[in-house]
Amino acid sequence: MDISATGLQRQPFHTDGDPLVFFSYSGQEKAYEFFEETWHQNTGLGLFQGPHLSGKSTIISHYKKLIADDCAVAVVNGDGIDSNRLLAAMLKSFGYQHEFETLNELMNMVIVFIKQQTAAGRPPMLFVENTHAMSPDAMNTLCELSAIHVKDKFALRIILASDRSIAYIANAPAMGRIAKRLTGNFHLAPLTIDEASDYLYTKLKQGGCADPDIVFPDAVCDELYHSSGGWPGLLDELAASAIERADQCPVRPNDVGDPSAPKGTHPALMQDATLDAEDRSHSDPIIFLTHNGETLKKIRFEGSRLLIGRSSHNDLQIDGKFLSRHHALLVRHGPATLLMDLNSANGTFVNSRRVSNQVLMHDDVITLGDYAMKFVDPKAQRRERVEGIKLDDTELMKTLDDMRKVLIDPVPVRWKLVG
Repeated sequence: MDISATGLQRQPFHTDGDPLVFFSYSGQEKAYEFFEETWHQNTGLGLFQGPHLSGKSTIISHYKKLIADDCAVAVVNGDGIDSNRLLAAMLKSFGYQHEFETLNELMNMVIVFIKQQTAAGRPPMLFVENTHAMSPDAMNTLCELSAIHVKDKFALRIILASDRSIAYIANAPAMGRIAKRLTGNFHLAPLTIDEASDYLYTKLKQGGCADPDIVFPDAVCDELYHSSGGWPGLLDELAASAIERADQCPVRPNDVGDPSAPKGTHPALMQDATLDAEDRSHSDPIIFLTHNGETLKKIRFEGSRLLIGRSSHNDLQIDGKFLSRHHALLVRHGPATLLMDLNSANGTFVNSRRVSNQVLMHDDVITLGDYAMKFVDPKAQRRERVEGIKLDDTELMKTLDDMRKVLIDPVPVRWKLVG
């Protein structure tokens, strides 16, 4: 069916170039919050991940326009890029015209630009897409750029983006300067089913269709959502294909293709992180340990503490190469559960943000290397209940020497493996 039969005057579902209309949804808004937090931190360097056709490039491009008056932003495609092209692309994206050719000239100019902007209170921001596909020498240059200082503060804010989880890159031995600065590890979430319907209707209207529900009835919107997994780029492809395959309006559910929808990039995106009847009969928090989307363990946290790390001496041993021997500690304090990072080499993250100490809330996701732990405690819904708790009020240990004392403490730690 030709798009004119739907009332459309132009194709609203293309995946190349700028979208016909920018649609705001919860996952994108959380990504913007993540970018903002990264820019405002003196050490700001974050990972931004989402599968192919998840809309990362659209989000980055729109964000660059939003903050153009606040700071210079460079967006660079890292796919196969070397050091010379990385630096030249940065200068061009920053809006700087140059005729430099040698690596030293380009590097010196980039450093001068970054330092000037930072000294003026406008630290520039660099987005590198397809970070996983950068050449080794470009990675080395990126490490050098990440070390630039102005008045003892890091100058360049950096977001490394990819269509796969790239924590392994930041944690590689050669990337120590990147790991030192890492402040957040963000995984983009797809549209919800309601957002997907709104997304489709908004685009149809923008393309000239006066009655979107005549083109895509509710059943078709639901089919498009389930086939795409809620990822905007794939939703666009399927919507355009469904219109083309249909004989007439309305489009039917069987006009929708059925590709293999991409999974998210977050290690905690699994289907079985829910409480069964037995779980709900207990008052203790439940922790789901996951790796690459697969649930490895379901743990009922019944005791007062849970020591986590790579060593067999931990209460919960996780044999991951990016975990420290004693990586993190969970402590129960009344109705609250507190998390403490034990000076781990690669950091502890809660909901994509690096933390040293954190009161946990229901559905928080803790990331340790390439493993994740989903914290499920329906009672922990309001942070106000635990605001008054101070770390000094708990049995939390402040140093690794204190942790050694914990390891020989004869008081048993109670937790139960339930799945």
